[in-house]
Amino acid sequence: MSGGEVVSLRDPFQLDRLAEELVTRELLHPRDIDDDDESNHDLPVFEPLSHSNPYLTANAFDIEQFLLSRSHTSLQDLRSELRDYLATLKEELVKLINDDYEAFISLSTDLRGEGVRLNKLKAPLGGLRIQIQHSKAQLQVIQEAIKQKLEKRAILREEKALLHLLLKISESVTRLEGLLLISSPSNDVSEPANDSAISLHSEDLNDDKTRGNQAKHLHRIAAEYTQLLYHASKARADKCIFIDEVQWQIDRIQSTLSSDLDHHFSATLIALTDGTKLSEADKAKLLADLTECLRTYDMLGLWGDAEDVIRRDVVRRFVRKTVYVGALAAPHSPIIPHTPINSTAVAFLSSVPSLPRTPYTPFTAFPLKNSSPHSYILDKSMSPFYYLLEQSDEPLAKLYCQILRFVERDLCRIMDIADKVAVKSFSAARAGTPQLPSFNIDGDEKGFKIMSNVVWDEFGRAIMDELGGVIFSAGKPGVFRKNYEITQAFIRTLEFLSPSVHSVESMRAHTVYIAFERRWQLPVYFQMRWKEIVTKLEDALSNTRVEPTSEKDTAPFVTAQAAAVWMAVASCWSAEIYIPDLSYRFWRLTLQLLSRYKTWLEQSLAGMERAPSAIASSVNPPPSPTSDLPPRSSTPVSNEGSSTDGATFDDASLRQYAATISDIKTMRSCILTLWREQISMMLPEPSNSAEDDLIESEEVLQRSLSSLMAMTPSMSSHIISILTKRCCDALLPVRSIPSQFRAMSNKRMPTEPSHFVSSILRPVKVFFGIDTGAGAGTSLKVDFLPSASGEVFENVCQRYIHYVTAMKKTEESLRRLKRGRKPTFSLFGSSTAGADDEAKDEERIRTQMSLDVEAFGKDAESIGVKWDLSESYRALSTLVEAVDGKPCSLVLLSTVLN
Repeated sequence: MSGGEVVSLRDPFQLDRLAEELVTRELLHPRDIDDDDESNHDLPVFEPLSHSNPYLTANAFDIEQFLLSRSHTSLQDLRSELRDYLATLKEELVKLINDDYEAFISLSTDLRGEGVRLNKLKAPLGGLRIQIQHSKAQLQVIQEAIKQKLEKRAILREEKALLHLLLKISESVTRLEGLLLISSPSNDVSEPANDSAISLHSEDLNDDKTRGNQAKHLHRIAAEYTQLLYHASKARADKCIFIDEVQWQIDRIQSTLSSDLDHHFSATLIALTDGTKLSEADKAKLLADLTECLRTYDMLGLWGDAEDVIRRDVVRRFVRKTVYVGALAAPHSPIIPHTPINSTAVAFLSSVPSLPRTPYTPFTAFPLKNSSPHSYILDKSMSPFYYLLEQSDEPLAKLYCQILRFVERDLCRIMDIADKVAVKSFSAARAGTPQLPSFNIDGDEKGFKIMSNVVWDEFGRAIMDELGGVIFSAGKPGVFRKNYEITQAFIRTLEFLSPSVHSVESMRAHTVYIAFERRWQLPVYFQMRWKEIVTKLEDALSNTRVEPTSEKDTAPFVTAQAAAVWMAVASCWSAEIYIPDLSYRFWRLTLQLLSRYKTWLEQSLAGMERAPSAIASSVNPPPSPTSDLPPRSSTPVSNEGSSTDGATFDDASLRQYAATISDIKTMRSCILTLWREQISMMLPEPSNSAEDDLIESEEVLQRSLSSLMAMTPSMSSHIISILTKRCCDALLPVRSIPSQFRAMSNKRMPTEPSHFVSSILRPVKVFFGIDTGAGAGTSLKVDFLPSASGEVFENVCQRYIHYVTAMKKTEESLRRLKRGRKPTFSLFGSSTAGADDEAKDEERIRTQMSLDVEAFGKDAESIGVKWDLSESYRALSTLVEAVDGKPCSLVLLSTVLN
């Protein structure tokens, strides 16, 4: 096969040559793309299938994407294109085989004899493996030896560090014994020294210069001692016997340091609080020593020792002289406070009443959220409770004032300094300062708690032990309430003197405080007050008849019973009786009192109510005028009037119903005012998660008052029924108007209304006291008059229409009887031409009735009735004023009456 034939087989279409010619042409004649604007537009290029097609070279062939990429090609063209590409692949495969066939065939011949050579190469590998393993074993032995030496060196290093630590401990013990002037024992060093060896030279203590630096000296010793404790704890962790040997020396150092610190702290306290007048320099020096001592106590964790010194040297001496069995009967010597009362405090003192209307509520001396709780000292002049104590003339209040002055004068500065020291210590601990390992104290017990563990512990115990039989006795509620109020004011003021929130919380959580609060027999006090309040109320409610009274003591109530209920409710929340811890018991008693008043009203008013049928028969208008009416003789006047007994009973009912409605409304207004101004503020404040408690209490009160108000509609209907009955009784003369005018000898045209018109609505005026002075319903005039007068007016109008309609039917019956003998008489229509007298009488009757109806409407205006808006009054006016001599249509009257 020649070379040209091989090339033709590899490239039958001579594509390589064509490509070379195309490149040569492009290089000789480059195209200028800027000459023609159309060259900027890219025309679709047909790319044939090749090995660079991304869809064919993908790991997973996606036939859908491939078809979408060839969407411009028809299926027949695509099939042809794929077949061409398949042919190209086959051709390239054959080409690859042909190109590498010679090498593939020669591979087998080249590998002949290589097995022997490989075996020769494999022979020395076993020896090399043995040598490598031997070398590895030697390296392992060397590694183990080096590791053992390193471990020994580490142990030696630790032992050396421990020896250095023991040397430090020994040096610290020796140095501390020297600083504390502890003499060496005469006997064996391993035995503890006697107590006589632990002492301070008296000449050093008496020396002013030494004494002036004693506090700082002790503080430095305490710092050294803390390092000793830290080193001892590390050595004890390694179970070093040396620590057990020197532990008695460490204990002796601690005992001596504590004793010296207590001695110096006690001397400083006595110098500050013995009442000796000191210069500012001496006072500043003593305060600096006091601060250093407290810092030392805090560093050592001996907070209880400092509190014991304060209790022993300052507080207990004062307690023994002040709080004893006969302290309330003995005169109290005043203690002048450091901070005088300024002019503002004097003004407040003069403005505080001796007995406030609203009692105090417990106050917690908590600072503002944005301020530090230790940034100031709470002074007694900031507490309003102190002035209540100072104003009181009670011996107990004077005793408490003396205690508060002592605390403010001698202890407030000490508590404030201790609190500041504790704050700095806490901040240092949070910053990462290591804590002392020698004191295993619970976190809640850390820090100074002078207010709870010293002040309140001493005074609380003394008050309970020495004065408990007098203060906590609940046999006399008034005295007990006064003692409780004074004591609570004392405790709140004492909390004002506390330096921080934490001290107040610690004081309230103290066992003596809890025992002190339990000594108050508040349930016994409530039972006695309950008996006192309920007994007075039941005496007032023993009279089961509602009787209005004119006594001024019952104002604004009408009855004495309602006034007694209000006094009972108000007394529950008065300053003389109310105690905050019993708020819910007094709240429950308030609801019970309202329920008792409702029960009493139901029992008292039960005998006053008439049977509904009797009331309906005396008040409701008769049947419609379209129905058949009985003869006039069958309805005697005596049956429609009220007897003397009935009138007396109605008067009593009106007075009692009016008084009851007025008292119920007044009671509701007073109770709601009391709730807004006092009860809602006296009930314990709910937390953010329990605010519904106060809302629920208000809803309970509203339901209780609503049950009382639910009684008023029935009583209002009874009042309207009685007033309607009396007003309708005044309408009886209307039926006799025709007979009166026919019987008159001097028949003239009427110009004034009848005499009975002004008395129709007089019962309403008398009841509400309109133009007649005071009436039974004067107190209901504002709320009850518009609705009651309108309803009574409507009922009277309907009765008026009934009487006029009955008169018309009666006259028509008479006219039918007289028909054939003489001209027919008609009340509202015109008479016949032959009966002029009858026509004139009829005209006079119609004029009189028109005047009466007009006067009736004007009289209704005096009680607030808008007669021009009343359908019944318009029907009545239309009925009595005939148009063209014809009466009103009976259909209209039937509509109004129905």
